[in-house]
Amino acid sequence: MPQQDAEIARKGRLAALVIAGTGIFWILATLIGGGLGLDQRVRALFDLMALGGFVFALVLIYQLWRMRQGNRR
Repeated sequence: MPQQDAEIARKGRLAALVIAGTGIFWILATLIGGGLGLDQRVRALFDLMALGGFVFALVLIYQLWRMRQGNRR
């Protein structure tokens, strides 16, 4: 059981880092893209990359939720 708790904690930290990193990346990409006058296609690419990061974070959170459900039984 303690090993599963450690795995849950590790996955929770990873999800938090992915969310924070993706948010910081998205903000910086938007600011830098606007400052440099990048094309809308390039800025949309950064938006899609951020969307992918947030979807990955949701997958991690779902896995975390499933692990915790199994831990209760």
